[in-house]
Amino acid sequence: MSAALTLATPDHLARLLPLVAAFHAEAGIASTEESREAGIAPLLAGEPYGCAYLIGPPRAPIGYVVITFGWSVEYGGLDAIIDELYVRPGVRGRGIASEALHAVPRALAGGGLRAIHLEVDRDNPAALALYRRAGFTPRDGYMFMSKPL
Repeated sequence: MSAALTLATPDHLARLLPLVAAFHAEAGIASTEESREAGIAPLLAGEPYGCAYLIGPPRAPIGYVVITFGWSVEYGGLDAIIDELYVRPGVRGRGIASEALHAVPRALAGGGLRAIHLEVDRDNPAALALYRRAGFTPRDGYMFMSKPL
């Protein structure tokens, strides 16, 4: 099974939304069909603040990754956050998420990206190990904080 990435377009919305719903249910993220569509559809339509990639065959994706873009003075320019990464439970443990995490920087390399960040549950050793294997390191003394508006 391959972790080939396909840049998602509006034509992929119907295939992507069930994956987003599955991820949110598994992660305990409270969301509605409307909020998931409002969060993902603009990215598929070319919204410049991010993009989504299907993992695996576009007709039957086995996962997805959502990237959002920002700007960092510290890193000297364009940076990105892996907002969501999901692989179907039935195909986990085969290196697909690792492959995707290595493919994302290659897919974005031509755009001048300076850094990629992500947020991870400190109590999820499997995710921590996955992200460390992909080259992500925790920043000593820092933690991600949020304030919903």
